[in-house]
Amino acid sequence: MKIILTGSLGHISRPLAASLIKQRQEVTIISSNPGKQKEIEATGAKAAIGKMEDVDFLTDTFQGADALYAMAAMPVFTLSREQLLESTRQIAYPYVTAIQNAGIKKVIFLSTVGADKPSGNGILEYGYQMEQIYQKLRSDVSFKIMRPVGFYYNLLGFIPLIKSRAVIASNYGGQTKKPWVSPLDIAARVAAAILSPLEGRSVEYIASDELSCEQIAGMLGKAINQPDLKWRTISDDEMLQTLIQNGMHATTAQGFVEMQSSMREGRIYEDYYQHRPVLGSVKFQDYLPEFTRIYQNRS
Repeated sequence: MKIILTGSLGHISRPLAASLIKQRQEVTIISSNPGKQKEIEATGAKAAIGKMEDVDFLTDTFQGADALYAMAAMPVFTLSREQLLESTRQIAYPYVTAIQNAGIKKVIFLSTVGADKPSGNGILEYGYQMEQIYQKLRSDVSFKIMRPVGFYYNLLGFIPLIKSRAVIASNYGGQTKKPWVSPLDIAARVAAAILSPLEGRSVEYIASDELSCEQIAGMLGKAINQPDLKWRTISDDEMLQTLIQNGMHATTAQGFVEMQSSMREGRIYEDYYQHRPVLGSVKFQDYLPEFTRIYQNRS
């Protein structure tokens, strides 16, 4: 198969490309960074360098492809909430146009948990909007939405706080279990979807483990030799002020707080638990050595 991957050589696209190439698939990786070309080619994939908003570039790249893996790019949090949403729309529309121009019949789109909701999901509204745009694909295009939950590596953002105050603090926490995911499990599920027959439209959630924030803190503390490490739940207002002080645009910070309060209250996981997936093989315990290595190397 001729397969197009977006996401350059990120946390998901790199292992996804490696898996597909190992299975003797013809892989092209799209990147907007010319400096990535040699690194992409070193993996055995073909590099396609161009702008994600360029319909002509995308159409040319998509020609003759059997399947496309598309993903929602990580939002830029220094933008306002509306700018953030507009930037994701400006990527989704050219992709949909190019898919139809090139005649691709199989699309796997990596979205996010919470994208089932048009509101009440904070900044994850971008996932909902992108899904709605992709739903405009012609009916002869088989289309699968894949919604991963919170990534293990998001916890790396707490390292400065752990080092300075020996605590994890957020406006969600507690003893209630929530789902987490490894990019390796995402790559495995996406590869399986690409290489399997696909007809019509469907949605699949991806998760690796289900642990409470208190359990996470305990496991992290043991791994980094801080056995007293605790996860402290702070107020929405305190979270908002912290994000703004750290450079996040005020409206985006409000969206971030809304997303995390929805996590705290369980609303964001309602559809996930109604369509609960089989958990992947990479458990949080397996991720601890990576977190510990990065933690020890951070000043």
